[in-house]
Amino acid sequence: MAAARKVIITCACTGAIHTPSMSPHLPITPDEIIADAIGAAEAGAAILHLHARNPENGRPDQTPEAFGRFLPQIRQQTNAAINITTGGSPYMKVEERVLPAARFKPEVASLNMGSINFGLYHLLDRYKEFKFDWERQHLEATRDLVFRNSFKDIEYILETCYDNGTRFEFECYDIAHLYNLKHFLDRGLVKPPLFVQSVFGILGGIGTHPEDIIHMKRTADRLFGDQYRWSVLGAGASQLRVAAMAASMGANVRVGLEDSLWIGPGELAPSSGAQVRKARQILEGMGLELASPDEAREILQLKGADRVDF
Repeated sequence: MAAARKVIITCACTGAIHTPSMSPHLPITPDEIIADAIGAAEAGAAILHLHARNPENGRPDQTPEAFGRFLPQIRQQTNAAINITTGGSPYMKVEERVLPAARFKPEVASLNMGSINFGLYHLLDRYKEFKFDWERQHLEATRDLVFRNSFKDIEYILETCYDNGTRFEFECYDIAHLYNLKHFLDRGLVKPPLFVQSVFGILGGIGTHPEDIIHMKRTADRLFGDQYRWSVLGAGASQLRVAAMAASMGANVRVGLEDSLWIGPGELAPSSGAQVRKARQILEGMGLELASPDEAREILQLKGADRVDF
């Protein structure tokens, strides 16, 4: 797997972590999400990882109706594979989180592989003023928040979506999540090639030290051998540093405003596409080539854009 290959860039455009007051560039409305996603695809992203938000106040919105306001337009304007979140927001129940993926049957859906403390409250040290009341409450409440992803929850999402031919981006925030994934592989509930997204830098998960990245890859190699394709995301300021380190070790990479609002020290990213271009510059500077959407489909054995329901 670490041999010469093309690198898949996934772009996550908005997510459920950052709030509108943190950046004027965070896409909130359907039109903003469409523009950000298309720009990221044009910059070189082969997969677009998508969340929805309430256009009035920017709150995460996991209703199928919210996703329906932008999915068809994105599909019409790009060949990139669409990845719909089943993570939603840490405050949502799994039955709510899975609805968009169940309804629209995307090529890819994210799937968190374990429960974690999911701390965002420390961001209150940086951000003092907010446009909407929910933002401060959203951050402060994570002081006492466990993002629940029990074995039962994971089974529920797998059972709900697998008949749709949807493959999963298995989001692993810590080493234990790799072992959870191996448990489901041994039970025959997930099938290779596994698309393993290692998440570094969330308070409550594994850190961003080079040894953390090496440890994650070494463990995944031992558990899955050639049955997985590795991708990484670094949260916040670690985004591009983690991408560069892991790409040198054989990883695909994920960037986007869901994961980081920054393009450089103290400089807000004007778009997710700007981060894709920065990642592309790093990868091509290392002598690596980007995978096209169709090459990503071949690498991950995706079903194809003609078999989604949007």
